[in-house]
Formats: sequence, C-alpha cells, structure tokens
Amino acid sequence: MSFNIVVLAKQVIDPEAPSASYRIDGSAGKLEVDSSQKIAPVINGFCENAIEAALQIKEAVGDATVSVISAGSEFVMDVMKKAVSMGSDEMYLLQDDKFSNLNDSSITAKLLATAIQKIGQYDLVLAGMQASDWDQAQVPLGIAEILGVPCVPIARKIEIKDGRAICERATDAGYETVSAPLPSVITVNNEFGQPRYPTLRNIMAAARKTPVTWDAAELGLSDDDLSPRIKIVDLFIPEKQSQCEIIEGEDEEEMGRNLALKMREAKLI
Repeated sequence: MSFNIVVLAKQVIDPEAPSASYRIDGSAGKLEVDSSQKIAPVINGFCENAIEAALQIKEAVGDATVSVISAGSEFVMDVMKKAVSMGSDEMYLLQDDKFSNLNDSSITAKLLATAIQKIGQYDLVLAGMQASDWDQAQVPLGIAEILGVPCVPIARKIEIKDGRAICERATDAGYETVSAPLPSVITVNNEFGQPRYPTLRNIMAAARKTPVTWDAAELGLSDDDLSPRIKIVDLFIPEKQSQCEIIEGEDEEEMGRNLALKMREAKLI
C-alpha cells in the first residue's frame, strides 16, 4: 500500500517585498500588498521546507504519494503550482470567499483537518514550523488535536521506520530525538536543506495539472463551523518615539562624570 504524505502549504505576502508596498487594514485585521505594486505572493518559506521534507521521505520510502493542501479565497495558480513542479503528486485547493480571513487558528485547523479526512487514508502530515505572515505556529497542533494523532514540532530530520516517525528536533538546549507512531503531524524547520528547484519536465507537468478544488459546502462546513471565536480588534504599526540627551562638560573627564551621574539617577548603575 502506498505511503501517503499530506503537506500543508500557505500562500503568503512575499516577505522580501519592500515594506512600503504593505498596507494595513486595521478594521478588517488584514495585512495586504498595495495592488498598484503588482507584487506576486509566494508559498511560505517553511512550507517549501515541508514540501522538500516530504519529497525526501518519498524518495527514501519508495512507494509514496505527496499531496499538497492550501486554503484561501484567492490563489495565484502559477505560485501554488510550484509545489507540483517541485515533485508533489496532487494538489488540493480549499477555495471559498468564506476562507478570506482565516485569523482564528482553530478555524483554520478545523478547515484543513476536514480536508485531510476527506482525502482519505494518510500516514503523515507535514507543515512548516510557522508562516511568515502571522508567525503563530498553532495550526498544525490544532490539526493533530482534531485528528487525534501525535504532533512533533520543529523537526530537522525525519526517518520512517517500522510504522513510526523517528524525528530529530531542535530545542532551546540543542537537539533531541523522538519517536511517534504513524499517522502523525510533524512541523519542520529550514534544516532539511534548500528546497529543490523545479525541473523543466515537472514544470510542464504542473502546467497540465488541474488541482482539486473544494469549497465550504463540498467540505460540509457551515457558517457556524467557520465563525471565528478570536477576532482581531485592531491592527496597527506602533509609533516609534526616541529621545536623545547630549551629555555636556568642559572636557571628557567631566562629561564622563556627568554621564555616570545620569546613569546613577536612572538606576542603571
């Protein structure tokens, strides 16, 4: 039986785009790119690492299938098909206007978990350790909870052996090796190596590939299911305030004393 790997991939604003091209809609809780800038989105960098990890596992296992899932209201197909041109086998796009503002991680987790269950049998779910737009790193953990499977975060190496995933993961103190039964959800960091460049053959195959598209109704999700419990009240760039005080004195020695007095008054020394 084929080993089935599901990879979560998120379309995000290009983090390398000039900061002047970003626009914040505080009332809607959205970070957007000014449409006049014509800057294309990208697949989140850590998601590309997860795709690379899936392809490495596929090569090691042999008989395996890699399916990529993404959720949103609008997709740039040339961007999303990069996952296929890298070597993935299938792509599922969860596309609906109701998925336009997935700020509540629990709702996003429910949406993706429902799609994973609809796909059918799966042995491994891979995701990037976090997304570059919100950096919450919560969705994969929520998916694991909904599916009732283990979750191993921030893995840098994965080996499939005897029905288990042997993972080396990064911690604040260094590295640790953990073993989890399959199926499992695993998030990966950027230590799997540079995501592979698409080959011309795969690019041509991706161009012919038609993703499977599901909306909320096809996933059996109601408006109540997608109603966020967490809402962004406001989104803004904090104002920067800076003050500079010139330490004066007749010479360097006096300026040094005056500086020391100021620091003592501020209880810095």
